[in-house]
Amino acid sequence: MKTITFTDFRKKASGFITEVEHGESIVILRHGRPIAEVVPFTDKLQQTPSWKQPGINLQIQGSDLSSAILKERESEL
Repeated sequence: MKTITFTDFRKKASGFITEVEHGESIVILRHGRPIAEVVPFTDKLQQTPSWKQPGINLQIQGSDLSSAILKERESEL
């Protein structure tokens, strides 16, 4: 991974893009802090981590719990 300043990137962008095409990753710095990472493009689909995927939506047939409790209370009277 190569690290360059933003000014150098602006001046020599075409050459750096060619390096990225050949598999090199580049981190761009501005005022000594990283602001961007240029990496080669990949056609692989990025999978969403399992903890970010929607959960299973469970549905129970029949009456809901509150209705069952109310019916039981009424039957006791």
